[in-house]
Amino acid sequence: MTKYWMVGIGGFFGSMLRFWVGGYFGYRFGSRFPYGTFVINCTGSFLIGLLATLLAEKGHWNPNWRYLIPIGFIGGYTTFSTFEYETFRSFQDGELLMAGLNVLLSVAVGFVSVWLGVITGRSLS
Repeated sequence: MTKYWMVGIGGFFGSMLRFWVGGYFGYRFGSRFPYGTFVINCTGSFLIGLLATLLAEKGHWNPNWRYLIPIGFIGGYTTFSTFEYETFRSFQDGELLMAGLNVLLSVAVGFVSVWLGVITGRSLS
């Protein structure tokens, strides 16, 4: 039962942070390009690379941390389904450049972010 609580608690805080970050970047930079979702996907990709590496290489951590952080917190924070929907909406609205740019940047920068997270995690472990 503890693992469900850990996922729920992590998801609560991840979702709250997602709401704040998405709102901040949308307000700050406008909504033509989904800046908030882009930032959330990139930072979430970095965090999953970093934390999954640290949790895997520091085997003495309590297993509940795996439920709290990667599954709960990052699962609540990242927004891949929102990314897909926003890309579809841009495409449907005829904003082909914005849709393509969103896919290209999210995948490329997200990949690099995971890579940097893994490197950072290895250097810290």
